[in-house]
Amino acid sequence: MTTLMVQGTTSDAGKSTLVTALCRWLKRQGMGVVPFKPQNMALNSAVTADGGEIGRAQAVQAQAAGLAPHTDMNPVLLKPNSDTGAQVIIHGRAVTTMNALAYHDYKAIAMQAVLASHQRLSAAYPVVMVEGAGSPAEINLRAGDIANMGFAEAVDCPVLLIADINRGGVFAHLVGTLELLSESEQARVAGFIINRFRGDIALLQPGLDWLEQRTGKPVIGVLPYVTDLHLEAEDGLDRRQSAKAAQVLKVIVPVLPRISNHTDFDPLRLHPQVDLQFIGPGEPIPPADLIILPGSKSVRGDLATLRSQGWEPAIARHLRYGGKVLGICGGLQMLGEQLHDPLGLEGPAGSSPGLGLLALSTELAAEKQLRNVSGALSLERAAVSGYEIHAGVSTGPALEHPAVYLDDGRCDGAISADGQVLGTYLHGLFESSASSAALLRWGGLENVQEVDYHALRELDIERLADLVEHHLDTGHLRRLCGMGG
Repeated sequence: MTTLMVQGTTSDAGKSTLVTALCRWLKRQGMGVVPFKPQNMALNSAVTADGGEIGRAQAVQAQAAGLAPHTDMNPVLLKPNSDTGAQVIIHGRAVTTMNALAYHDYKAIAMQAVLASHQRLSAAYPVVMVEGAGSPAEINLRAGDIANMGFAEAVDCPVLLIADINRGGVFAHLVGTLELLSESEQARVAGFIINRFRGDIALLQPGLDWLEQRTGKPVIGVLPYVTDLHLEAEDGLDRRQSAKAAQVLKVIVPVLPRISNHTDFDPLRLHPQVDLQFIGPGEPIPPADLIILPGSKSVRGDLATLRSQGWEPAIARHLRYGGKVLGICGGLQMLGEQLHDPLGLEGPAGSSPGLGLLALSTELAAEKQLRNVSGALSLERAAVSGYEIHAGVSTGPALEHPAVYLDDGRCDGAISADGQVLGTYLHGLFESSASSAALLRWGGLENVQEVDYHALRELDIERLADLVEHHLDTGHLRRLCGMGG
């Protein structure tokens, strides 16, 4: 059994994308491969087949490998709820919330979960394709590391080091990272990959030759800069839009400090009839057809930010002029009359008034709800599938007019009597073409073009595998994956 790890010189160097590409490339070779990220810090998560949650990037990598997401693919997930603290999720289940200093001492326990998951995956799949986190050269985090070289040393696996040339300083990134590693860690670096290169490769060749001579490590290849590749981001907000038609639905999403699962909006970015705008702090909410309040890891805190930005009266004005408002998960909770956090799960214990647009109240409970679900929207009875990740329990008369009828007999969310406000706990609403089209028609778009989001994502995964085939030394990769020459 083989384990191969991808580490990056910086965050966003391309680790997630490369692991996705390698998973699909290996699947094409007929190799059984499984993605693995020992520790992830992200507010974008997915519900797994075994009823837990993992980083969203690992769910995409699972798709690339032809597998259903499983909690062993990301045994430790950290979901920040403040600048210094995060919810700690082990094997898909929230176990505690702690600050960064306390987590540093907890990492020895977390490492046992990491190694247990890796052992199970190694026993079941010929290749475990591992993604590191951040950079292995973050000196302040090296003691007790479980995310990068600490893991690689523990399981004795080779490492590919990827760097983003588009940032500039790529040779300094690679050589500097290597220099800051211990001798044993340096020895397990099996090669370099340079990402996001623009231009004539011949102009880069002298630098590649120097890098190999300077380090004694091979350059496995140079991946080109691809501008129209759309994969769900691990954490950063992707604001890129696909080309739009002449007539579009204008959709606004306020960007709150602890916005979570903003991958909900990727299908809208890619829809040719939707002009999606993320509005950040200090920006007024412009005229629009639909305002969507997103998920949040700190609902009361994010609601306070929404108010401090002057967005509450803008939402009220939007409704007076006939606009629609959709709340997803934390956004649904904000639409209600009261928010209660008696246990202090997302910040200081207490209560906050909601926006009062739906007659419901929410209380945060210690037990998180994690489900993959399917059913039908109340709008047009359109088929929908998605997932729930929330700690809140909502009650109130608004729920007598549900937004979604689930196949398991439950109802979800609410729609106002005037049909202008809709809230739901379901993430992934716009990934289902039927439910997406129904919601866009509700928002005011006529003659909606249905878009198969899953097919678009599959196409991009295939394109990634093509890049591996055309731009990397596949013979070297085959040997690293235990496939011979």
